[in-house]
Amino acid sequence: MGYPGFASDQPSRFRPFHRDRPSRYQWASRRFSPILPWPGLLLLVSLLFPLLGAFPEAARGEAAPKPSEPRRLTTDGTYKYHLQWSPDGQTLLFTRIAQGQMALWVIPAAGGEMKRLLPGHKEPHFDGHFSPDGQRIVYVYDRLQGTDGKLQINICNCDGSQDKVFIPHQAFEESPRFHPSGRSVLWVSTRQKNPDLFLVDQDGKNEKRLTNHPALDLHPAWSPDGRQIAFSSNRHGTQKIYLMDADGSNVRRLTDGEGLDSWPAWRPDGRWLAFVSHRSGNYDIWAIQPDGQGLRNLTQHPAHDTCPAWSPDGRQLAFISTRHGGSDIYIMSLEGLLPPPSDKTR
Repeated sequence: MGYPGFASDQPSRFRPFHRDRPSRYQWASRRFSPILPWPGLLLLVSLLFPLLGAFPEAARGEAAPKPSEPRRLTTDGTYKYHLQWSPDGQTLLFTRIAQGQMALWVIPAAGGEMKRLLPGHKEPHFDGHFSPDGQRIVYVYDRLQGTDGKLQINICNCDGSQDKVFIPHQAFEESPRFHPSGRSVLWVSTRQKNPDLFLVDQDGKNEKRLTNHPALDLHPAWSPDGRQIAFSSNRHGTQKIYLMDADGSNVRRLTDGEGLDSWPAWRPDGRWLAFVSHRSGNYDIWAIQPDGQGLRNLTQHPAHDTCPAWSPDGRQLAFISTRHGGSDIYIMSLEGLLPPPSDKTR
């Protein structure tokens, strides 16, 4: 789920533990686990699927060359999540917990010092997303009220100024994503008692519900041309990647096989998606084409790799990994692992 405190694709030692608010986060963890809401059902499915031959050989992916050693961008090892590259390729935006505070941070993609985006905020805020022109950022703000929190969507300039409420709290409001045109924002909300995808104009008007399903629809990502949305859902059991048209129609399942799939991210030319998968028995970054072909493991490492973010030219992938013991940001070249991106986005 969007809230890092109960993201199931993070190792347990990096999931924040809120001693002062256990009731809220324990409840949220049970309700919004992106695997399945009931552990007993997950166990039953995991036992039955192999017997039914539900995991085809193709789900394991093509044999891919071994990736080159990625460049380690951070070395502090503190909890990090929700990674995004700025449109100009100069900056990485991410969620970090430091000194007990969950907040948005930025770091130069070339390397350098990490900096708080909104140092004046004392309450948790996370999961930022740049507008296509790089001038604005939408993010989740957790307004604390006693032992509870009121998630809302805020918007600010890229330097943290002009911060204001964009989508007021009605329920859990999470995962805001600008449309490639910048004219609307997609997000996840439980305002109808279940996590579904919603759309609203850039001025906060004309709200529209895009999915209406009893499953958990999470982690939305626009295609570069704005015509499709990738998201993860457990509507067929374990969380998998789905595609649908921009108006919510034509929903189809993209990934199959064993293990959780989550956090899809489109390559800027629209020809590939990266996503997090546990299909190999370990969390790695995988890639697949929008037609379901070409499935392959990009990171191939025994550590825990998550949160893929493409560079604007599509030739590099930033991600978060525990390969040096802590939680840090890495950048890898995709040369030899995927066909080179086209010069023009779709």
